[in-house]
Amino acid sequence: MLPFYETWLPYIYLYGVGGILFLIGLYLTIKHKALNLKLRRHKLWFKILIGGFLWYMAIHSSVLIAGLWW
Repeated sequence: MLPFYETWLPYIYLYGVGGILFLIGLYLTIKHKALNLKLRRHKLWFKILIGGFLWYMAIHSSVLIAGLWW
């Protein structure tokens, strides 16, 4: 079995640092009114962006778990 620092630590770093940068980017788009959460279609795109990040995070973790088990 592979050690923690070769499997989960890169995953945590990738989605931890990447998630922080992603949230900073979302904050800046909202602050500069490029994304207006009062509009219905902008809310939809906001949910798609958050959901997409979580979706790729889930796919990556499931493939990582599958690779560690087999």
